[in-house]
Amino acid sequence: MIRPKIPVNPLPTGLVIPLDRPTTAVEPHTGAAHACDCHHGPVQPTPRVQLPAVRLTPAGLVAAVAGGAGLVLVVGAVLVSMLLAVAITGASVAVCAVVLRSLLNGQHHR
Repeated sequence: MIRPKIPVNPLPTGLVIPLDRPTTAVEPHTGAAHACDCHHGPVQPTPRVQLPAVRLTPAGLVAAVAGGAGLVLVVGAVLVSMLLAVAITGASVAVCAVVLRSLLNGQHHR
């Protein structure tokens, strides 16, 4: 399962050649199936383990919804502030580029 399977056909011919070939021959079953002659007792059912269910009170539900909404608002505020910081940085770099260009062009005209 962990070993990689390398395709065998180098060209897509439509024929599928399996990489793993069975090492044992499978013989068809002949004859009728015979009944089990061993003496088993009745099968005891295994007891099911009941996991405790999570039950929310109305106050707990309100707290969970408020916490989720607060988390969404905080993450949104952080992402918007990061986007705003990138936009301000880009604008300031553009202004600096325009000022430097005008200063350098002013020197060439003199």
